[in-house]
Amino acid sequence: MQRSFRAAVASLALLLTPAAALAQSPPDLSGFWSPDLGEAPPDAELLADLPPDTVIVHDTGVVEFGRGDFGGLQLKPEARAKAEAWKPEDEMTIARVCQAPSIVYSVQGPFPFEIHQTPELIVFRYEYFDQVRLIFMDGREHPDAEAAHSRMGHSVGRWEGEELVIDTTHILPSTITNNGLDHSADIHMVERYRLSEGGAALSAVQWFEDPAVLDNNGARYIAWTKRPGEAVYPYDCDPSFALEYAGAGETQPGE
Repeated sequence: MQRSFRAAVASLALLLTPAAALAQSPPDLSGFWSPDLGEAPPDAELLADLPPDTVIVHDTGVVEFGRGDFGGLQLKPEARAKAEAWKPEDEMTIARVCQAPSIVYSVQGPFPFEIHQTPELIVFRYEYFDQVRLIFMDGREHPDAEAAHSRMGHSVGRWEGEELVIDTTHILPSTITNNGLDHSADIHMVERYRLSEGGAALSAVQWFEDPAVLDNNGARYIAWTKRPGEAVYPYDCDPSFALEYAGAGETQPGE
């Protein structure tokens, strides 16, 4: 009798487990996400979580700052001098034109990306420069400060309710904005992603701090729309574009 009762309880537990697990499962962010270039207002709740002394940098999508405009970021003297000496031609060389930026700038650009989600690992596949990013969800910590750095950095994630929170360090020095402002190897970035009701839209706030370069902190608000059935295309950057750029300003014979 006792054995039968235990078997019945065990069977009931198995029947109830899927529903209980489903109720506690995090949102599924998997799919193809295209940048939302509209004028929809940002998610006020996401912005409310930003730390003090943070400025919202409005350069997402196709927006690019002019020279000397850093969107409210307060630069250290050395960083400002370097940025003010920068010229667009510096980037348009054979050596640099196909050099991918770090995730700090890549995440805000007007290119789509895919998310492939599992409980222990989330993969972001960006169309921009064919970059792939791993988000470790298994509870590990960041490696030692001396560990290798990369353009995508080292990212660990966790769920806070319905929000995916990604903490990233170990990012190689690269651009913050498009006009000569570069971050250091010690930049620290935190992103919060939230899926809309119904799952058709995804929004995020990207926050970053870099005391070696900035006197304040920066953040961007970014939004995407889900496009079922689509996939990212190869980026296939052709460095010969730099030669075309250099020749565009040259005087042609007969002119």
